[in-house]
Amino acid sequence: MAVPVLLELSLLAVVATAGVWKGSDILERAAEHLSVHYGLPPAVKGAVVVAIGSSFPELASVVISTLQYGSFDLGVGAIVGSAIFNVLVIPSLSGIFTSGHVDSDRTVVYKEAQFYMLAVSVVVITFALAVIYAPVDGGLRGRMDRTLAFIPVALYGLYVFIQYQDTLEYRTTEEGIDGSVLVQWGWLAASLVIIVLAVELLVHAAVGFGDLFGTPPFLWGLTVIAASTSLPDTLVSVRAARAGEGVTSMANVFGSNTFDLLVALPVGVLLAGTAVIDFAIAVPMLGVLTLATVLLFTLLRTDLSLTDAEAYVLLGAYVAFVVWLGLETLGVTTLVPGV
Repeated sequence: MAVPVLLELSLLAVVATAGVWKGSDILERAAEHLSVHYGLPPAVKGAVVVAIGSSFPELASVVISTLQYGSFDLGVGAIVGSAIFNVLVIPSLSGIFTSGHVDSDRTVVYKEAQFYMLAVSVVVITFALAVIYAPVDGGLRGRMDRTLAFIPVALYGLYVFIQYQDTLEYRTTEEGIDGSVLVQWGWLAASLVIIVLAVELLVHAAVGFGDLFGTPPFLWGLTVIAASTSLPDTLVSVRAARAGEGVTSMANVFGSNTFDLLVALPVGVLLAGTAVIDFAIAVPMLGVLTLATVLLFTLLRTDLSLTDAEAYVLLGAYVAFVVWLGLETLGVTTLVPGV
């Protein structure tokens, strides 16, 4: 193993992660100010505005990995890995770093969580349609085109419509932002540029790790890119939970994952035209994501809050997931072909 190359790639990943964090921090602050200015309710603010803002790194990772490196699997791994991280780690850290417990409500549990589980199902169905109607090499690989990619995007359109209905009856009591709204939109645009540049470096590092260790791109998207791009979501949700805004914190988790699966994932296909899906790798990981979501949904439903003990259960589940990935990589277990 080339140690200098490993150190160089590791340093690149750290610098890129810092860039993602800084750009996302600027983006989220601008999005927060704009949400107050336009009078959005907490659930909508967390599930749409803040969620899209904090999910932009994942969107950028899919676009860059697909268009620049021709590796849609890397983008899929980043999205699925980020979603698993969001569901297990973010709520757990929000609970651990918040005294007492993180409150939720029925809107989050019955609307956000369940719509998100519907999003997972639609992605699995879309992948299955690609394998059935456009198989590649006669195996469990299929070619996903723009027509199939439009299916999850259309579902996100329904999601936004539902959120829009919630804004019609909401009346905010918060004060507007200081200064010009155009200034906040300017900060928003600048943050997007910073994030794109940082994610490009991050994807380059992930591709380098894959070449160095002789492992599939999906694995590095599932770990390195996923954890790095999920950092903004983590900071937003923990900050909201500590401020007593548990609803915004939890809505951000489900809203970010819904955006990642229904928009960020198919955007790469919409831009590139087609992409090959490895059903044998993607679906088991989506199955893990479903189990993680069911676990969080169950814990949140008890008293509509997340206690310290429940937070540690979620964190333990993520540690178990990472250990299992390590066993798959070493060949100790072979539940996911190709990993």
